[in-house]
Amino acid sequence: MDKKRVYRREAGKEKDAGEKQKKSLCPVSGKCGGCQFVDMPYKAQLKRKQKQVELLLKEYGKVKPIIGMEEPAHYRNKVHAVFAFQKGRGIVSGIYQEKSHRVVPVESCLLEDQKAGEIIQSVRELAKSFKLKAYDEDSGYGLLRHVLVRVGHVTGEIMVVLVLGSPILPSKKNFVNELCKLHTEITTILINVNNKRTSMVLGDKEQVIYGKGYIEDELCGRRFKISAKSFYQVNSVQTEALYAKAAEYAQLTGKETVVDAYCGIGTIALAVAGQAGKVIGVELNKDAVRDAVTNAKVNQIKNADFYQNDAGRFLTQMADAGEKVDVVFMDPPRSGSTEEFLNALIRIRPKRIVYISCEPETLARDLKYLTGKSSYRVQEITPVDMFPFTGNIETVCLLGN
Repeated sequence: MDKKRVYRREAGKEKDAGEKQKKSLCPVSGKCGGCQFVDMPYKAQLKRKQKQVELLLKEYGKVKPIIGMEEPAHYRNKVHAVFAFQKGRGIVSGIYQEKSHRVVPVESCLLEDQKAGEIIQSVRELAKSFKLKAYDEDSGYGLLRHVLVRVGHVTGEIMVVLVLGSPILPSKKNFVNELCKLHTEITTILINVNNKRTSMVLGDKEQVIYGKGYIEDELCGRRFKISAKSFYQVNSVQTEALYAKAAEYAQLTGKETVVDAYCGIGTIALAVAGQAGKVIGVELNKDAVRDAVTNAKVNQIKNADFYQNDAGRFLTQMADAGEKVDVVFMDPPRSGSTEEFLNALIRIRPKRIVYISCEPETLARDLKYLTGKSSYRVQEITPVDMFPFTGNIETVCLLGN
């Protein structure tokens, strides 16, 4: 039987078992669908994920024991809530029910930063007192669509993003004053305007209404600027473990030219810059690239350059120019990499490839392509539990010739 089908079937069994629990740790677990393993002991979760990775990837290389968390609850430093009007309850905040756009009201979440959850509750209560209407997806009327809260794990800085259907927030000054009075930890508040009928949370226009418009956090000994749209790993504790393993796999000596593909705000690139000769980061998101450039300056790193481009196109251009690269870090989205990127990777022939994946199935697909089209072979694989209580697994993989 196909291994991917077995993987999905077994994961489904675990989810069904969790939903059948008589008394769940989460009162909305049966409606939400976000925490497949919420009622499974943490050691059992790790064992389950280890088996899933081994099933998909062991034919490519040795799978090391999964790296778990000591304290797996409330790890998400980025928390999002959607707002809606429900008859008999008024404005509610929560998350979309799995595979739907029905809002499940949520008071607290085992995954999310607790302070962020408290702030979202305060925004909901203030919305009621200020008579703000929740946005209605069917009619397109209403103001308050979403709230996004980002928390600096080390710095404690907090960003609140109010996603509105129009740029006008009635009694804006009073609303901000009341929210900051309730939560003095908040360091910046933004309005993001999303007036389109779309499933995307954030729109294109932003307005800073309190503070500097971004937060900063520390990771792997570096300081990072994080804006509303920037990608930043949601589990700071496990990101340190993940990047430490990735740096170990890279085996840098201080002389190498390194490419960080899909680099985001430059977290991996800047974390390893002190161990490399030169680091090149490439990212399609212009806001993230802007933050990466700023982060290099803040950390006084002069051997890192960042470019806004598609990773596949950029690496193809490097291959066409005959440029030499020693190590490539790649951290693509859940959909995995592209054939264009993988073909360019084979052409440019780095000594080592460190592949960081958030989806074992697409990692297996890409490894099959790389090992089938080249002399690259997987040398070691380490799963990292970035997302406790869910079925998601992060994996770091080393390939070499």
